[in-house]
Amino acid sequence: MFFTIPTVMTWTRIVAIPLIVGVFYAPLDPATCNLIAAIMFMVFAATDWLDGFLARKLNQTSAFGAFLDPVADKFLVCASLLVLVHLQRADVFVALIIIGREIAISALREWMAQIGASKSVAVHMLGKLKTTVQMVAIPFLLYDGRLFGSVDTSVWGTWLIWLAAVLTIWSMVYYLQKALPEIRARVAK
Repeated sequence: MFFTIPTVMTWTRIVAIPLIVGVFYAPLDPATCNLIAAIMFMVFAATDWLDGFLARKLNQTSAFGAFLDPVADKFLVCASLLVLVHLQRADVFVALIIIGREIAISALREWMAQIGASKSVAVHMLGKLKTTVQMVAIPFLLYDGRLFGSVDTSVWGTWLIWLAAVLTIWSMVYYLQKALPEIRARVAK
């Protein structure tokens, strides 16, 4: 199941990272770079939903796909955040919160899986909401202009990325609380 249609779509999110970064080094005017990067991010981010849908529809779900999917999402989001920090469109503190949480929760999930308690840190609606807000904020900040002549994507993106940071902390606390009984049980042994 290494090269099924859904898995290839997941791989495209990882391949997208140097493409999105590279756009800002292309000999184009900044507005064109912003537009291309925002569109690329949205297209590749949409594969997150589409690959899961196709995996279920085509009966091509796999343990490898289940592993790769969140890794690809995290790579795409973290790389985009680093680009935004570099372009001074996102605060480094926001990037540290979001990237730090991704590392901490990934490590927690790995450990919980090793001790047979992965269900205690299964994906929750709060984590999905956090991801959705990030996936809207990032292309707004990449675009960094006026959408439809009136929507200032820089302002909206900034508000949304800070909301994503708050949701990031909230979801991390939620997952840690869910894992705490298992952690206490293992420490007491």
